[in-house]
Amino acid sequence: MSQNATVDLSRPDGLAAPRRHWALIGLWIGMSMSVLDSSLASIALPSIAADLKASPASVTWIVTAYQIGVIMTLLPFSALGERLGYERVYIGGLVLFALMSLGCALAANLGALAAFRFLQGVGAAAMMGVNGALMRFTYPKALLAQGLGYNAVIIGGTAAAGPAVAALLLSLGSWRWLFLVNVPAGLASLALALAFLPRPARTAQTFDWLGAILNATMFGALFLLLADLAQGLLSARLLLMALVGGMAGTWLLRRVWTSSRPIIPLDLVRLAALRSAYAASLCAFAAQMCLLVTIPFLLRYRLGLDVVTIGLVILPMPLGVALVSPLAGRLVHKQWAGAMCAFGLCLFAGCSTLMASMLFSLSTEGAIAVGMGLCGIGFGLFQTPNNHVMIQTAPIDRAGAAAGMLSLSRLLGQAAGVLFGALSLRVAGTESGTPLYLAAILALCAAVCARSR
Repeated sequence: MSQNATVDLSRPDGLAAPRRHWALIGLWIGMSMSVLDSSLASIALPSIAADLKASPASVTWIVTAYQIGVIMTLLPFSALGERLGYERVYIGGLVLFALMSLGCALAANLGALAAFRFLQGVGAAAMMGVNGALMRFTYPKALLAQGLGYNAVIIGGTAAAGPAVAALLLSLGSWRWLFLVNVPAGLASLALALAFLPRPARTAQTFDWLGAILNATMFGALFLLLADLAQGLLSARLLLMALVGGMAGTWLLRRVWTSSRPIIPLDLVRLAALRSAYAASLCAFAAQMCLLVTIPFLLRYRLGLDVVTIGLVILPMPLGVALVSPLAGRLVHKQWAGAMCAFGLCLFAGCSTLMASMLFSLSTEGAIAVGMGLCGIGFGLFQTPNNHVMIQTAPIDRAGAAAGMLSLSRLLGQAAGVLFGALSLRVAGTESGTPLYLAAILALCAAVCARSR
């Protein structure tokens, strides 16, 4: 079936059913693996530290190494997809992800585990970097917006299930099983990808290897810099990372400024609608992550809730995103879709402000859970239409770059949100509502960007 898979770039209109459905199942399995893996590893950190006799501070490199692997290679893999074929890059990333998951499960010490996690992040970056492009060639044009809504359901549902899945696996066995489950899931996704993924024509004849190296250096240094700042680690390494990242970034920007297919897709950023959508995505994900990383501390130290109750209070947020995203996908072609995005973000900002100023004074976790659910609904009204703009507005021959920028704006926003949240907790303390006010401000900035498109 895969032999007749070439897609005509002049008239891309997706795959016919049932092949489309099987291709989507394969993509969704891979997507779920990458989403689950981050939350599973985070929850297992205490168990990993005890088993490998590592300190709590050092074991966080298990999370950091994965994130660095993703951020350093995301855009190069998007560009490589245009040169080699999106499906080839995706399948290669999937194979690497599954193999490195096996390596993580068998790791004998923290250093080996961190190395396998870095390579696992590289595999995840290959999948993320071309996932949006494959979605664009899998769905017919008329169904793309709804499909992006279903993607948000998968992501939201998987994120919501992450803590429960981790708790179940840890109750049944070692933390190593958290990584071993990726092997059969990866094999199932690989079988479906080989048989059913679209095979669009390649749109690039060359690949900028020097640009890819400079991109990896710049984003790697930037991420290490942000990670140290978030943890309050002030040292000479900060200056070194800033110097290395700045030099690599300057060289890269000079190199790509006049390129027609740059590693950093400035050609897409120059389009006003895409520029606004990227800015909205970055600010919105920063607001979401600032809320998510700080609310557990506020619930614990201000209301005295236990870990299980905190999880239940936060759960309505990803459920709200999953619930409303399909509806938002059906409405993206309306003239007022931009206003809907802005309204959703204003709802997020209003609920975040209300939780900071009023709900904590009521000391009722039920009211906070309602507020988290409304924040999720607001975010869901924004996310799918904005993702549709980022995927659909880009020229079809730049689908890989568009997919990479969609993921990059999300990842940079999340990294910024963690930094803002950590700084606000350090300055204002663990019982202040300041982080929630900051999340509201970031959401309002995103609303302005979303409305302007």
